[in-house]
Amino acid sequence: MPTFNAPDGTVLAYHATGDGPPLICLPGGPMQASAYLGDLGGLTAHRTLIRLDLRGTGDSATPTDPASYRCDRLVDDVEALRKELGLGRVDLLAHSAGANLAALYTAHHPDRVARLALITPSVYAVGIDITAEDRLGAARLRRDEEWFGAAYAALEAVTEGRAVGDDWEAIAPFWFARWDEEARAVRAAEAEQRNGEAAGVYGSEGAFDPEATRAALAGFEGRVLVLAGAVDVAAPPRAMGEYAGLFAEGELVVQAGAAHFPWLDDAGRFVRAVEGFLRA
Repeated sequence: MPTFNAPDGTVLAYHATGDGPPLICLPGGPMQASAYLGDLGGLTAHRTLIRLDLRGTGDSATPTDPASYRCDRLVDDVEALRKELGLGRVDLLAHSAGANLAALYTAHHPDRVARLALITPSVYAVGIDITAEDRLGAARLRRDEEWFGAAYAALEAVTEGRAVGDDWEAIAPFWFARWDEEARAVRAAEAEQRNGEAAGVYGSEGAFDPEATRAALAGFEGRVLVLAGAVDVAAPPRAMGEYAGLFAEGELVVQAGAAHFPWLDDAGRFVRAVEGFLRA
């Protein structure tokens, strides 16, 4: 397991697997160990995945300053990884909350990013509004699922700001195209893989300046893929189309039948979409 030093001296780890050109991968959570990304549905057959464990997660060390968990401050860690790998420009993939970090990195270092793949991305860094109806509309596509009634009621509570603790767990089936044993295992592992303290700091005050980030991304000249899941309540397709539109060379792909983890939902379709984008 290779390691390197962040600018503040924190020892960070990354995991390199697969064959082909390197692809730096930033996990979501926020602040979840990169292990859950696995081989991204078999993308390792085409790319060497460089999965970064963000500080305080996975095999990376805990920093002395907890304030360094803030998303904008993690940009320097990604840049340190690029230098460690000896890459002039990088292909960058980010999932969910990790897309906030990818957006900030691209805004700060546009000349260091060749291609950017945002997988069911969080939108806090760019200030896109996801409405309650965006989420509920995606959820209603699952109305024939046996678990739908209780999960939908909980999602209504979440979108109306009246959720209690159990509601957040009740909506878990919406994150996956199939609420089966594999999905339940992925969900259960999140508790051990995620650094709760770090997650609380990640998006804290000062982390994001959406107006400035959007302006910077509008000038980014590289190609960008925004991959949405057709039934994803976290990153609904309408909002993802708006995200793709922020870039001069942005492309939206909506993966049919997929939710928030599209490589688990249909690995073949996911790999074809991402590798096709990276290869073009």
